[in-house]
This record gives sequence, structure tokens and C-alpha cells, in this order.
Amino acid sequence: MAQHNDLGKLGEAMALTYLEKNGYTILETNWTFQKAEIDIIAQKEQILAIVEVKTRSSIDFGLPQDFVKPKKIQLLVKAVNEYVIANDLDCEVRFDIIAVQKMANDFKIEHLEDAFYHF
Repeated sequence: MAQHNDLGKLGEAMALTYLEKNGYTILETNWTFQKAEIDIIAQKEQILAIVEVKTRSSIDFGLPQDFVKPKKIQLLVKAVNEYVIANDLDCEVRFDIIAVQKMANDFKIEHLEDAFYHF
């Protein structure tokens, strides 16, 4: 597996741990619908958090969250609509980004709530 794939998997694992420590229940990981993949679907109280995880080894080309493009957002919205309907959910949906940056021998995790779209 390519090194960037390993880093991405590590970032997703760190994001899961972070969310669980902060009171979220993990409902799904890597949930797919058509061409969209949702990294993490988590719930905290009445909020369904749709979490896109972006991990970078360097911020030379921008912050991790800068790599969530409009097309990705469009796919996520479509997928979430399907998820909510298929699971007959009645809750607030929030789109979050967890940005993970490798910094020397450590990682910085930033949780951006309500990052790009709100129902």
C-alpha cells in the first residue's frame, strides 16, 4: 500500500478515537452510496455528524480541510440524504471535517464542526 494510503488510514483511526473520546457514537465507517464515500457517520445526542477526514503530512500546499472540494460536498449531501431516508432518521445533520496534520513526530487534530453545509 502506498505511504499516503497508510497515512490516510492512520488519520481515520485517529479521528475515530478522537470522536469516541468526545462522546460520539460511531454508526458507520467508509459508508458508500453510488460514487460517494462517507468516512465516518457518528451521532452525539440528536446530531448526526457526517465526518470527512483529511490527513496531510505537510501543509505546504494548503490545510487538510482545503482539499474538500465542491464536487465531494455534492456527493456527500446526496449520500447523506440516502442514509437518512434508508435508516428512517429524524435528527439534525451536520457536516464536519477532521483535519489531521503530521507535525514532526506528532499529529495535530482539528475538528471543524458544521464545516461546509447545514440542513
